Amino acid sequence: MRFLLVEDNARLASVIVDRLGLDGHAVDHASDLDTARTSIRAADYDLILLDIMLPDGDGRDFLAEHRKAKKRTPVIVLTARSEVSDRVGLLDLGADDYITKPFDFSELEARCRAVLRRQGGTAANQKTFAGAVLDSAAGTIQTDGEPDFLRNRELRLLEVFFGAPGQIFSKTHLMDRLFSFSDDVSENAIEVYVGRIRKKLTGSTVRIETVRGLGYRMIGKE
Repeated sequence: MRFLLVEDNARLASVIVDRLGLDGHAVDHASDLDTARTSIRAADYDLILLDIMLPDGDGRDFLAEHRKAKKRTPVIVLTARSEVSDRVGLLDLGADDYITKPFDFSELEARCRAVLRRQGGTAANQKTFAGAVLDSAAGTIQTDGEPDFLRNRELRLLEVFFGAPGQIFSKTHLMDRLFSFSDDVSENAIEVYVGRIRKKLTGSTVRIETVRGLGYRMIGKE
Protein backbone atom coordinates (compact mmCIF):
# COMPACT_ATOMS: atom_id res chain seq x y z
CA MET A 1 0.00 0.00 0.00
CA ARG A 2 1.11 3.57 -0.61
CA PHE A 3 0.53 6.19 2.09
CA LEU A 4 0.92 9.96 2.25
CA LEU A 5 2.04 11.30 5.63
CA VAL A 6 1.41 15.02 6.17
CA GLU A 7 3.37 15.92 9.31
CA ASP A 8 5.71 18.84 10.06
CA ASN A 9 7.48 17.22 13.03
CA ALA A 10 10.51 15.75 11.28
CA ARG A 11 11.43 13.34 14.07
CA LEU A 12 7.91 11.94 14.41
CA ALA A 13 7.54 11.73 10.62
CA SER A 14 10.80 9.80 10.32
CA VAL A 15 9.70 7.26 12.91
CA ILE A 16 6.27 6.80 11.26
CA VAL A 17 7.83 6.36 7.80
CA ASP A 18 10.30 3.79 9.14
CA ARG A 19 7.68 1.92 11.16
CA LEU A 20 5.18 1.65 8.29
CA GLY A 21 8.03 0.82 5.93
CA LEU A 22 8.81 -2.24 8.05
CA ASP A 23 5.25 -3.39 7.28
CA GLY A 24 6.02 -3.11 3.57
CA HIS A 25 4.13 0.13 2.95
CA ALA A 26 5.53 2.88 0.74
CA VAL A 27 5.21 6.22 2.54
CA ASP A 28 5.68 9.67 1.00
CA HIS A 29 6.24 12.46 3.51
CA ALA A 30 4.93 16.00 3.11
CA SER A 31 5.94 18.51 5.78
CA ASP A 32 3.37 21.11 4.71
CA LEU A 33 0.05 21.42 2.89
CA ASP A 34 1.56 22.76 -0.33
CA THR A 35 3.74 19.65 -0.66
CA ALA A 36 0.76 17.45 0.24
CA ARG A 37 -1.36 18.99 -2.51
CA THR A 38 1.46 18.46 -5.02
CA SER A 39 1.83 14.84 -3.90
CA ILE A 40 -1.84 13.91 -4.35
CA ARG A 41 -1.75 15.37 -7.86
CA ALA A 42 1.28 13.23 -8.70
CA ALA A 43 0.30 9.88 -7.17
CA ASP A 44 -2.64 7.79 -6.04
CA TYR A 45 -2.65 6.90 -2.34
CA ASP A 46 -4.36 4.14 -0.41
CA LEU A 47 -4.35 6.16 2.83
CA ILE A 48 -3.51 9.67 4.05
CA LEU A 49 -2.19 10.34 7.55
CA LEU A 50 -2.90 14.02 8.24
CA ASP A 51 -1.63 16.33 10.96
CA ILE A 52 -3.76 19.37 11.81
CA MET A 53 -1.38 22.18 12.75
CA LEU A 54 0.95 22.70 9.79
CA PRO A 55 3.34 25.55 8.86
CA ASP A 56 1.24 26.81 5.96
CA GLY A 57 -2.27 26.18 7.24
CA ASP A 58 -4.81 23.96 8.95
CA GLY A 59 -5.03 20.30 8.01
CA ARG A 60 -8.80 20.53 8.35
CA ASP A 61 -8.89 22.81 5.31
CA PHE A 62 -6.97 20.16 3.35
CA LEU A 63 -9.43 17.51 4.53
CA ALA A 64 -12.41 19.63 3.52
CA GLU A 65 -10.89 20.25 0.06
CA HIS A 66 -10.19 16.55 -0.31
CA ARG A 67 -13.81 15.58 0.33
CA LYS A 68 -15.23 18.47 -1.69
CA ALA A 69 -13.25 17.15 -4.67
CA LYS A 70 -15.10 13.81 -4.20
CA LYS A 71 -11.86 11.97 -3.45
CA ARG A 72 -12.44 8.76 -1.54
CA THR A 73 -8.92 8.16 -0.25
CA PRO A 74 -9.33 7.39 3.47
CA VAL A 75 -7.85 9.89 5.92
CA ILE A 76 -6.66 9.30 9.47
CA VAL A 77 -6.09 12.54 11.36
CA LEU A 78 -3.17 12.83 13.78
CA THR A 79 -4.29 15.32 16.41
CA ALA A 80 -3.14 16.61 19.79
CA ARG A 81 -6.70 17.68 20.57
CA SER A 82 -8.61 15.24 22.73
CA GLU A 83 -11.88 17.13 23.26
CA VAL A 84 -14.97 15.31 22.06
CA SER A 85 -16.13 18.33 20.03
CA ASP A 86 -12.83 18.40 18.12
CA ARG A 87 -13.01 14.69 17.31
CA VAL A 88 -16.65 14.96 16.23
CA GLY A 89 -15.76 17.93 14.03
CA LEU A 90 -13.02 15.95 12.28
CA LEU A 91 -15.36 13.05 11.57
CA ASP A 92 -18.03 15.42 10.26
CA LEU A 93 -15.45 16.96 7.90
CA GLY A 94 -14.85 13.53 6.39
CA ALA A 95 -12.05 11.94 8.42
CA ASP A 96 -12.28 8.15 8.47
CA ASP A 97 -10.56 7.94 11.86
CA TYR A 98 -8.30 9.88 14.17
CA ILE A 99 -5.59 9.14 16.68
CA THR A 100 -4.57 11.43 19.52
CA LYS A 101 -0.92 12.39 20.04
CA PRO A 102 1.12 11.00 21.66
CA PHE A 103 0.16 7.56 20.42
CA ASP A 104 1.53 4.04 20.45
CA PHE A 105 2.73 3.01 16.99
CA SER A 106 1.06 -0.39 17.26
CA GLU A 107 -2.25 1.45 17.66
CA LEU A 108 -1.51 3.56 14.58
CA GLU A 109 -0.77 0.41 12.59
CA ALA A 110 -3.99 -1.21 13.82
CA ARG A 111 -6.06 1.85 12.88
CA CYS A 112 -4.48 1.87 9.41
CA ARG A 113 -5.42 -1.78 8.94
CA ALA A 114 -8.97 -1.18 10.16
CA VAL A 115 -9.54 1.80 7.86
CA LEU A 116 -8.13 -0.07 4.86
CA ARG A 117 -10.38 -3.06 5.60
CA ARG A 118 -13.44 -0.82 5.71
CA GLN A 119 -12.34 0.85 2.48
CA GLY A 120 -12.13 -2.57 0.89
CA GLY A 121 -15.63 -3.45 2.07
CA THR A 122 -14.62 -6.11 4.56
CA ALA A 123 -14.24 -6.35 8.31
CA ALA A 124 -11.84 -9.30 8.09
CA ASN A 125 -8.09 -9.55 7.53
CA GLN A 126 -8.49 -12.54 5.20
CA LYS A 127 -9.23 -12.56 1.48
CA THR A 128 -9.94 -15.73 -0.50
CA PHE A 129 -9.55 -16.45 -4.19
CA ALA A 130 -9.71 -19.83 -5.97
CA GLY A 131 -9.05 -21.67 -2.72
CA ALA A 132 -6.07 -19.53 -1.67
CA VAL A 133 -6.36 -17.50 1.53
CA LEU A 134 -4.38 -14.30 2.05
CA ASP A 135 -4.17 -13.22 5.69
CA SER A 136 -2.89 -9.64 5.89
CA ALA A 137 -2.70 -9.60 9.68
CA ALA A 138 -0.69 -12.82 9.89
CA GLY A 139 1.29 -12.04 6.74
CA THR A 140 0.62 -15.43 5.18
CA ILE A 141 -0.71 -17.07 2.05
CA GLN A 142 -2.31 -20.49 2.41
CA THR A 143 -3.02 -22.77 -0.52
CA ASP A 144 -2.73 -26.44 0.48
CA GLY A 145 -1.32 -27.37 3.86
CA GLU A 146 0.41 -24.95 6.19
CA PRO A 147 0.36 -21.16 5.65
CA ASP A 148 3.44 -19.76 3.93
CA PHE A 149 4.87 -16.58 5.44
CA LEU A 150 5.35 -13.59 3.15
CA ARG A 151 7.94 -10.87 3.16
CA ASN A 152 6.42 -7.43 3.57
CA ARG A 153 6.42 -6.31 -0.06
CA GLU A 154 5.32 -9.76 -1.20
CA LEU A 155 2.31 -9.31 1.07
CA ARG A 156 1.55 -5.82 -0.22
CA LEU A 157 1.81 -7.00 -3.82
CA LEU A 158 -0.56 -9.90 -3.18
CA GLU A 159 -3.00 -7.48 -1.52
CA VAL A 160 -3.14 -5.59 -4.81
CA PHE A 161 -3.87 -8.76 -6.80
CA PHE A 162 -6.38 -10.15 -4.29
CA GLY A 163 -8.15 -6.79 -4.30
CA ALA A 164 -9.00 -7.17 -8.00
CA PRO A 165 -8.61 -10.74 -9.31
CA GLY A 166 -8.45 -10.88 -13.10
CA GLN A 167 -7.53 -7.21 -13.46
CA ILE A 168 -4.34 -6.41 -15.38
CA PHE A 169 -1.84 -4.27 -13.48
CA SER A 170 1.02 -2.61 -15.31
CA LYS A 171 4.50 -2.59 -13.82
CA THR A 172 4.20 1.17 -13.44
CA HIS A 173 1.01 0.81 -11.42
CA LEU A 174 2.54 -1.85 -9.19
CA MET A 175 5.63 0.31 -8.69
CA ASP A 176 3.34 3.13 -7.60
CA ARG A 177 1.62 0.86 -5.08
CA LEU A 178 4.81 -0.58 -3.56
CA PHE A 179 7.37 2.22 -3.60
CA SER A 180 7.53 5.86 -2.55
CA PHE A 181 9.10 8.80 -4.39
CA SER A 182 12.28 8.37 -2.33
CA ASP A 183 12.80 4.71 -3.28
CA ASP A 184 15.49 4.31 -5.93
CA VAL A 185 14.28 1.16 -7.71
CA SER A 186 13.55 0.04 -11.26
CA GLU A 187 10.67 -1.94 -12.74
CA ASN A 188 12.88 -5.03 -12.46
CA ALA A 189 12.01 -5.03 -8.75
CA ILE A 190 8.43 -5.92 -9.67
CA GLU A 191 9.66 -8.89 -11.69
CA VAL A 192 11.62 -10.08 -8.65
CA TYR A 193 8.63 -9.88 -6.31
CA VAL A 194 6.29 -11.49 -8.83
CA GLY A 195 8.80 -14.32 -9.21
CA ARG A 196 8.87 -14.87 -5.44
CA ILE A 197 5.08 -14.91 -5.24
CA ARG A 198 4.84 -17.40 -8.07
CA LYS A 199 7.09 -19.81 -6.18
CA LYS A 200 4.82 -19.60 -3.14
CA LEU A 201 1.77 -20.28 -5.30
CA THR A 202 3.34 -23.35 -6.92
CA GLY A 203 0.92 -26.27 -6.90
CA SER A 204 -2.10 -24.10 -6.08
CA THR A 205 -5.07 -23.16 -8.25
CA VAL A 206 -3.90 -19.54 -8.35
CA ARG A 207 -1.25 -18.08 -10.60
CA ILE A 208 0.11 -14.69 -11.59
CA GLU A 209 -0.07 -14.46 -15.37
CA THR A 210 2.10 -12.22 -17.52
CA VAL A 211 0.07 -10.32 -20.11
CA ARG A 212 2.65 -9.40 -22.71
CA GLY A 213 3.11 -5.68 -23.14
CA LEU A 214 0.54 -4.87 -20.43
CA GLY A 215 1.57 -6.30 -17.08
CA TYR A 216 0.31 -8.98 -14.72
CA ARG A 217 -2.98 -10.37 -13.48
CA MET A 218 -4.04 -12.99 -10.96
CA ILE A 219 -6.19 -15.83 -12.29
CA GLY A 220 -7.54 -19.14 -11.06
CA LYS A 221 -6.60 -22.26 -12.97
CA GLU A 222 -9.40 -24.19 -14.60
